[in-house]
Amino acid sequence: MASAFGVAPPSVQGWVNTGRIDKSKLIQVIRYFSDVVGPEHWGLSRDDNDLLQLDDDLSSAAPQSAADIVRAMLETKAGKSISPEARERLLIAADEAQPTNVITADFSRRPIRGDEIRIAHYDVRGAMGSGKLVREYPEMLRDVTVSQEHLRELGVKYKDPAHLKMITGDGESMAPTIRHLDPLIVDASIREFTGDGIYAFTWQGLFYIKRLQMRGAEHFRMLSDNPLHPPEDIRVDETYIQARVLLVWNARRV
Repeated sequence: MASAFGVAPPSVQGWVNTGRIDKSKLIQVIRYFSDVVGPEHWGLSRDDNDLLQLDDDLSSAAPQSAADIVRAMLETKAGKSISPEARERLLIAADEAQPTNVITADFSRRPIRGDEIRIAHYDVRGAMGSGKLVREYPEMLRDVTVSQEHLRELGVKYKDPAHLKMITGDGESMAPTIRHLDPLIVDASIREFTGDGIYAFTWQGLFYIKRLQMRGAEHFRMLSDNPLHPPEDIRVDETYIQARVLLVWNARRV
């Protein structure tokens, strides 16, 4: 199913667990299940059914946004025959589905010097508690310039600096190691378990930042540094590692 919609498996798990479907995929989902449930299941009338059947020319065209597809359908004979209320609902949903994955950057910033690298800081918060939904296309908030020598002095080990990213911790379950809203440098090239450590991962459609340990062949033990949060065993085949946390980027007064 994830392959049919062009998304990662955790995205579909999130749809099932929360009942919330990415609006940019809504038209595809309606058509995918059209042989199981009718349009009334999605808040449309039977008269709107023809609107969901894209003609061959439209479906074979170059990839379009959800808004473009909906507007094109509304211009067809079937689209012009539906009720004004249904047209309005579809247009509102399509406009809200416009992607927000525009990467903004400050092109006036100073050039890189010496062994410095820029690490992109993405608008992604990993829950250090009960998990958090994450957008499929996160925006880049800004980037951070840092010396590789300084990273080495801090004990950060990595193979390719291009894979270093920055995300944000959310919650207190990993305190005192990671506090709420602490920035974290992660290695996004690490997509499988490489030994005990702190990982960014999705489980049952939600995004976490936790310690992971192997517990037998089929389970991870998910651990929090805050003793108020008990450990939990989770299945390996339901856990999708996105990155390994290398450094908590914070400043603590002493």
